[in-house]
Amino acid sequence: MIFLLRKKEINMAKFKTYSPKLSEINSSWRLIDADGKTLGRLASEIATILRGKDKPTFTRHMIMGDFVVVINAEKIRVTGQKAEKKKYYRHTQYPSGFRQVSYQLMSEKFPERIIEFAVKGMLPHNALGHQLMRRLHVYAGPNQPHEAQLRAGEGKKLRADNTEEESKDVIEKASPRKQRASTKTTDSVEVVNSEKDDQKPDKKVKSTVKKKAPSKARAGKKDS
Repeated sequence: MIFLLRKKEINMAKFKTYSPKLSEINSSWRLIDADGKTLGRLASEIATILRGKDKPTFTRHMIMGDFVVVINAEKIRVTGQKAEKKKYYRHTQYPSGFRQVSYQLMSEKFPERIIEFAVKGMLPHNALGHQLMRRLHVYAGPNQPHEAQLRAGEGKKLRADNTEEESKDVIEKASPRKQRASTKTTDSVEVVNSEKDDQKPDKKVKSTVKKKAPSKARAGKKDS
């Protein structure tokens, strides 16, 4: 009874948990240069991008991240004595199939796998992790074949920037016109005022002339 009374007294607000739809997910492509970067820090950065944890719409059971293209994987660096002591292990699933490869040999033959293995260990070890790994593309050198995907969407940005620049140019071009128009109006006003000033004394002169020089008919009437 006490529990029911308390439940009636407390009016709890109901909030719905937002869950994004597949149509609302927008994935872009990002380019990362691994030249001179530390392996662990770079791998953690790539893992957060792949999972989409840097976005406010992050959902842990969905693919919310972006595609990642890594170049210059052969120039990655490690700290401490990892370059001499670090080894990679695998098993062929056959008897006596245990294999190990040193970091130096891996960096010489397959430098891409160094970053791939580091990122794979930071992702979920399930089907979602396998799908996220398909979005990672690592290349040993500076060349990569995803230039079209990386530049997708830049056209809209360039158009927006161009429209802003054009609008600024139009405003700048229109402003001197307004200044010219204002100067023209001021000049015309000054000319009109000067003309008026010139015309005023003429009227006074004409009036004085009329007073000084009376007509002949009036002079004859006065004489008679």
